[in-house]
Amino acid sequence: MVAFALSLRPDSVCLVPESREEVTTEGGLDAVGNRSRVRDVVDAMNAAGIVTSLFIDPEGAQLEAAVDLRAPWVELHTGSYANAYHGPLARRRAEWDRLRLGAVRGNELGLVVNAGHGINYVNVSEVRTLPNLHEFNIGHSLISRALFCGIEEAVREMKRRMNP
Repeated sequence: MVAFALSLRPDSVCLVPESREEVTTEGGLDAVGNRSRVRDVVDAMNAAGIVTSLFIDPEGAQLEAAVDLRAPWVELHTGSYANAYHGPLARRRAEWDRLRLGAVRGNELGLVVNAGHGINYVNVSEVRTLPNLHEFNIGHSLISRALFCGIEEAVREMKRRMNP
């Protein structure tokens, strides 16, 4: 994938952990535990002028590793929050606090902070209030809705919910 990205030269890439057994990503990249491997990829992208983002859980150690690895962007994994959204309120609040603190800490560290995974037409009303966010990655929800109403309406409705 690194060679492929280097041959395409996109403006940016996001490093996301993936397992063949997963239907979708179930957690953030462990930048701390895979520091050497991640550093090699980030260094190769930086050398080619490709901005690198790390898809990580909203944890201080992961955010600090992103800075150490010279990845200027992070995407906070919002999947745990999305999974907790319709469950017990205490669990939802705990996941919300993790995200909020992660967004604040990432900003304090000088990172561009993005968020994504499991954001949909319902929970976006709360997720949009996270501080310091640069962008959301909401592709799955948009495309799923677009199958029923078309892409223009799907995007228009999401934008309305993000910016009431």
